[in-house]
Amino acid sequence: MIKILSSLFLSVFLFSCNQNKFTNTETSLIGKENNSKTLCNSTPTRTVYSNGTTVNVYNYKNLEPLLASNCEDIHVINFWATWCKPCVAELPAFEKLNSKLNIPVTLISLDMPSLIEDKLIPFIQKENLKSTVVLLDDPDANTWIPKIDKEWSGAIPATIIIKGGKRKFYEQSFTYESLREAINTL
Repeated sequence: MIKILSSLFLSVFLFSCNQNKFTNTETSLIGKENNSKTLCNSTPTRTVYSNGTTVNVYNYKNLEPLLASNCEDIHVINFWATWCKPCVAELPAFEKLNSKLNIPVTLISLDMPSLIEDKLIPFIQKENLKSTVVLLDDPDANTWIPKIDKEWSGAIPATIIIKGGKRKFYEQSFTYESLREAINTL
């Protein structure tokens, strides 16, 4: 079942196109230092720098410490892609959480690694994303999807909220209000 769902996820991933954009005037222009920081106990496999923006690229093994870590009191991790309409629609909620409540947000992009400079970085800049954006470059989704959460089908958007040693996984879209409620109930 996991192989079928993973294959479906990868097919959608490879054949989708971005048709949606959002505007968020409340966010501020991303600084190189904000997006290039390494994540708690994790080391990127490589770093891509273009037009003043840095994106760290991780394989699952190097990203795994962040997903299990308790390095922040509260940390929100969102799996998304620029081509995913519901993912793009919910980004303002994560940006607002990051900027208004100062809750660390890591946006883990599942975009194609070959499109970092042509698609992901321009998207980050155009939408003025302030949250930390990294890219997961690990084609073995059959292995890492169930490690993130055994019930995850591989569909995005998907979110992990870590708070005080507790971890909750959500395979759904969020509004700002529902995101705050999920954090408060953890």
